[in-house]
Parts: sequence; structure tokens; C-alpha cells
Amino acid sequence: MIEFRIDRRAGTPAYLQIVEQTRQALLLGRLTVGDQLPTAREVVASTAINPNTVLKAYRELEREGLVQGRVGAGTFVTRGLARSEVDVDSPLGTELDRWIGRAKLGGLARHEVEALSKALLDRHFESGRS
Repeated sequence: MIEFRIDRRAGTPAYLQIVEQTRQALLLGRLTVGDQLPTAREVVASTAINPNTVLKAYRELEREGLVQGRVGAGTFVTRGLARSEVDVDSPLGTELDRWIGRAKLGGLARHEVEALSKALLDRHFESGRS
């Protein structure tokens, strides 16, 4: 089962963090069709966020067709996003893991690696290139 982490300093609303973490878990195959998401009560207990925030995230995921709520039973994954190329143990995942290790050994902090990664992702994916 996925465990959500909310970064209050991120500048991203908590519900979007839940949505993004769920998408990421689906892409990496950590969540698959049939898996149950934590209940709103469990998420509230582990993150100290408002229950309506969790419900808003789950509604967004349901709107995207990724999960489905079942009255009295919970919220379940209905569609996966995993691709073998995205697996952390794939050749690309291994290469990226080595690069991150070198960046850390080179003295970069996590937030610096994230900033550099985002800038490079923006360069490659938001400039019209694929």
C-alpha cells in the first residue's frame, strides 16, 4: 500500500501531491490494478491534513479514470500506467540512479538535484521536443 508524504514547503497543494504520488506509483508499478489506496482516515492520521483534501485528491484520480471508490469498501486502482522502461531497475533507471549517486557524491543536495532535473526536463519536454 502506498504511503503519502506531504511537503508543506513545496508550494504545491496537498491534494495535488497525493495525486502526483499516486500517478508516480502507478508509473513505477508500485500500485497495480486492484490495489486499494489508504482510506481518507489513514491518510489524515499519517499526514495531519484535512479529510476533504484527501477526498478531493481521490475524486481527481477517479475523474482521470485511475481509481474507483466503492461505498463501504474503499478506493481501488482501476487502471495502471506502468511501462517496463520506467522501472527503476531498467537500463534507464540504473543509469539515472548512477547519475544521482554521482551528483550526491559531488556535493549536491536533494533540492539542487531536483532543481537541475526539473530544468533539464523542462528543456527537453516543454520546448516542443519529445
